[in-house]
Amino acid sequence: MCAGRETGVGEEATATGQRRADDAWSGSAAQRARPRAIAIAIGTGRASDPGGAFAGKRPKLLAVTAMRIPAVLSIAGSDSGGGAGIQADLKSFAACGVHGMTAITALTAQNTVGVDAVAAVEPEMILAQVRAVARDIGVDAVKIGMLGTVATIDAVVQALDELPAATPIVLDPVMVSESGAALLQADARAALIERLLPRVTVTTPNVPEARTIAGIEGDAPELARAVHALGPRYVVVTGGHREQATDVLFDGTTTNEIPGERFPDGAAHGSGCTHSSALAAHLALGFAPLEAARAAKRVAARAVRDGLREIGRGPGPVDALGIRARSSAPH
Repeated sequence: MCAGRETGVGEEATATGQRRADDAWSGSAAQRARPRAIAIAIGTGRASDPGGAFAGKRPKLLAVTAMRIPAVLSIAGSDSGGGAGIQADLKSFAACGVHGMTAITALTAQNTVGVDAVAAVEPEMILAQVRAVARDIGVDAVKIGMLGTVATIDAVVQALDELPAATPIVLDPVMVSESGAALLQADARAALIERLLPRVTVTTPNVPEARTIAGIEGDAPELARAVHALGPRYVVVTGGHREQATDVLFDGTTTNEIPGERFPDGAAHGSGCTHSSALAAHLALGFAPLEAARAAKRVAARAVRDGLREIGRGPGPVDALGIRARSSAPH
């Protein structure tokens, strides 16, 4: 999965109360909202109003009972050790206040030390999972993780075709696990770049992944521009492999740095999954991409800082849910 793909993130996650999307992003959020309710972004004071009632007005908070919980879909692999993959995604979704759903692309036999085996899920089953949740629950955003094969990528592209066009999509281009196991076949890299990358809202490669995708060396700002030229609307090159733990977001015009603190005593297994899932969750909540990236950095930072180092013999899993704090609290 995203094992050990450090994000170099820092700061505690906090409610801002002031964040607002730009006009273009507000429009797409309104298109995503289903007519049965108005969705209020938790802690942001902004709304996605399918009827246009808030157009040109300052949005008012609704009671919690009137709020529709956003539903976010992870299309990714399963980590039997519970540290990365869909397991990390679901924890991150819960930490961000959205409902998590999954379409599993691959089963891995792995733990904190390494990956013992990988089995791809049949493409028809991947499509069936996406269709089942989309038909009944709806999909407010998508996070894509481990894909593995060309056939899997083809199935995911077809699945995306069946979702509303305005659905935000976050691609975490997982290629290699922390233990060195290949999680994306060589021939699948071209399919990911050519068929999937141009379709996504945001992609979140680390520096080695960005270099592989772009086919060049260089640091994060140059890499972000090169990856952006391949089609995604936004690129976040995460800072875990940089000298300074700073993420770089490029939107086609402006380069934004998102600084963060490094936590050498933390646990990073699943940090990349946690970061990209938190970003997708915040897009579903109505955050603009830059603000979603900043929020995701804080969520992942806290998870790495509080990581469960005592779990397993390898790098421990991140802790997005505050398990350690809760387990030590009096009952």
